[in-house]
Amino acid sequence: QVELVESGGGLVQPGGSLRLSCAASRSIFSTHVMGWYRQAPGEQRELVARISTGGKINYADSVKGRFTISRDNAKNTVYLQMDSLKPEDTAVYYCNARWVSDYWGQGTQVTVSS
Repeated sequence: QVELVESGGGLVQPGGSLRLSCAASRSIFSTHVMGWYRQAPGEQRELVARISTGGKINYADSVKGRFTISRDNAKNTVYLQMDSLKPEDTAVYYCNARWVSDYWGQGTQVTVSS
């Protein structure tokens, strides 16, 4: 079993930045692909960014050049640095750990509005 706890969401103006954190309850980065997903009201959950066990990174086209995923193995924590935020980035953001099973965090709200 893996517990994931997200933090760092909030309200930010367009063009601003936020950094999300996802702390895992144990060391899993050598076995689990870590990802950030988001779900806006009335929309399906979508992949934002993910990092493989070997460090390969993928981004959704909509966030390329603005968001950066990274991880700190010593802290069992994955980050999502979000810059140049837009109103369409407003959503609940979820951390995901995937191997044999899928684990999800509780989600953190990000609202981009003036």
